[in-house]
Amino acid sequence: MMTSRERITEAINFRRTDRVPIDLGGMKASGITADAYTHLKEYLGLKSETRIQDPRFMLAVVEEEIRKRFRVDVLPLDLDSALWWAKKEAWIPKKLFNGQNVLFPPRTKIKEEPDAWTLLNPDGSPTSYRMPRGGFYFDDTSFDKETGEFNPKNFDPINTISDENLRALADYGKHLYQNTDYAVLGWDFGVCFLGLSLITAKRNVVTLGRPTEWMTMLLTEKETCHEMMDRAVEAFISCLKLINEAVGDYCFAWGIAADDSGTQRREFINPDLWAEMVKPHYQKICDWIHQHTKMKTFFHCCGSIYHLIPHLIEAGVDILNPVQTSAANMDPARLKKEFGDKIVFWGGGCDTQQILPHATAEEVRRHVKEQTTIFAPGGGYVFNQIHNIQHGVPPENIVAMFDAVL
Repeated sequence: MMTSRERITEAINFRRTDRVPIDLGGMKASGITADAYTHLKEYLGLKSETRIQDPRFMLAVVEEEIRKRFRVDVLPLDLDSALWWAKKEAWIPKKLFNGQNVLFPPRTKIKEEPDAWTLLNPDGSPTSYRMPRGGFYFDDTSFDKETGEFNPKNFDPINTISDENLRALADYGKHLYQNTDYAVLGWDFGVCFLGLSLITAKRNVVTLGRPTEWMTMLLTEKETCHEMMDRAVEAFISCLKLINEAVGDYCFAWGIAADDSGTQRREFINPDLWAEMVKPHYQKICDWIHQHTKMKTFFHCCGSIYHLIPHLIEAGVDILNPVQTSAANMDPARLKKEFGDKIVFWGGGCDTQQILPHATAEEVRRHVKEQTTIFAPGGGYVFNQIHNIQHGVPPENIVAMFDAVL
């Protein structure tokens, strides 16, 4: 029987495994929200307090009992979790609007008002993230700004990592690698060239909070856009050099980007324009990682992106998530036939828009078995539901989903 680390290694190298590898919570788009997680634990008879991994998305920290129950094979390594582990500070208890008690990460600051909560910066100043009463997440209220001027000089991506943060990453990565047999997926300091993802740090998003204006600039101010994306790539590679020294021996892959490019119906950017403007910059990142590290490249991109997948493969993307098979042109059999030996599909295991929240447990089982029967043969596949498990999903459906894989 393979260990989790061996199972993931074989799968991402297109080799057969003893069973389908499984991810839950390996990165911030493959997890489960605190509400759904709390109800899942109650259903399974677990009584621990739910910890929040990322307050913006209200994602839960997946605990060892849940990983063992569903035979999860992946653990996340990012700066947030490394700092929490290194400092061992007390988590912060709060009662949500729905009455649930949760623990927020150390040093989280929230301004609580009767009708809304606002996330605060470490110095106590307000961020743009706000959760209204009755909401489930901290929404970014500054998204796609309509006022002010787009000034490329204001783009200042993160280009180094402090010694303290590097030590935290290295110590936590070593701990995970030496004390568990899980595969370790690294994430942080990546790029975002189209601006429709909150996983990437705002400072690293080239759109400067104005994705609509940026999309026009890709057509009208190409030289400026290339220069800004070049800066983003060079800054990321500077960080990757430090990351590789610190944790390159521990991680099987590093997340290079969360860069959503598709809607439910089609790509929202012309694939030829994507290939002209965006693809060369991803290729430079992928080339550097492949030439200087042992890690694979992991790319998150939602929606209908069928016509971009050949370009992603040519750019050097090894692993694609979340494989939104509920979107147009994303039929799993077609994806597997055309690309299944060229790029690893990480996701696509269960439709989280219609099936997981609304179907019966038996319907979930049938759907998951159909999806995995298509994706799994020949390797190159890791099971994950399509993006995070959302508020209100029945716990029996979550159990049915993972049991069907097993």
